[in-house]
Amino acid sequence: MSVLTLAIAAVGFLTAALSGVAGLGGGSILIGVLYAVGLTPAVAVPLFAAVQFVSNLSRTAAYFRHVEWRAAGWFLLTGIPAPFLVAPYVADANVNVILLLLGGLILVSLVPTRSGAEPIRATPAFMLAGILNGSVGMFVGATGLFVGRLFLRPEWPKEKVIATLAMTQTLGHLLKVLGYASIGFLVSSRSDLLLPLVIAVIAGTFAGRGLHRHLDEARFRWLFRAILVVLSVKLLWDGATGLLA
Repeated sequence: MSVLTLAIAAVGFLTAALSGVAGLGGGSILIGVLYAVGLTPAVAVPLFAAVQFVSNLSRTAAYFRHVEWRAAGWFLLTGIPAPFLVAPYVADANVNVILLLLGGLILVSLVPTRSGAEPIRATPAFMLAGILNGSVGMFVGATGLFVGRLFLRPEWPKEKVIATLAMTQTLGHLLKVLGYASIGFLVSSRSDLLLPLVIAVIAGTFAGRGLHRHLDEARFRWLFRAILVVLSVKLLWDGATGLLA
C-alpha cells in the first residue's frame, strides 16, 4: 500500500469522524482532498460516491425508524433520471471549472441562513434535492452541505432530519455510481483506494459517535468551518491558476 493511499485513507477516517460528530460535512472535505491530490472527476466522483454510500448506509441503519419515506420518494422521482442524463458529459468536463464550482459551493454552504426565513415547501424541496444530487453532484461529488439545507424542516425533529438526509444521500450516491458505470467508469477499477477508504470511513463513523460526547460543540464547529474555508480557498486557487495556465 502506497504512502498516498494511506494518507487518503487517513483523511477518509478523519472526515467520517467529523460527520459522525456533526451529522454531515466531512464528505466535502474528502472530495476536495481527492481533487487536490490530482484525481480526475471520472475517478474521484465514482470513488467518493461508493465510499459515501457505505458511510451514509451505516448512518441510515442507525436512524432507520426515523426515515421520512415520502420525502425519499419525491427525491427519487427527480434523482433517478438526472445522473444518467448528465453522465455522458462528465468525461469532457474541465476539472478546473469543477474545482471552482466545488470551492464556491463550499463557501456558499457556510453562509448562515437569514433568521426567520421561510424554507422551501417540502415536496419541491425534496425534488430539487434529487435534481441537484444527480446533476451538480455528478461533477462535484459532495452534495450534503447544500442539499442538506433542503431537509431542515422546522416541523421535523433532528432524528428525522438526520435519518432522511442519510437515506437520500445513500440513494443519491448509489445513483451516481450507477450513472458513472453506464458510461464505463467502474469503481472497481480503483479497488486499491476503494477498500482502504471503505474500512476507514466505517471506523471513522464509529469513532465520531464516540467522540461526540467529549467534544465542545462550539469549538468543533469553529474548527470545522475553518477547515472548509481553507480547503475551498485551495480549490478556488487550483481552479483559477489551472484555467489561467
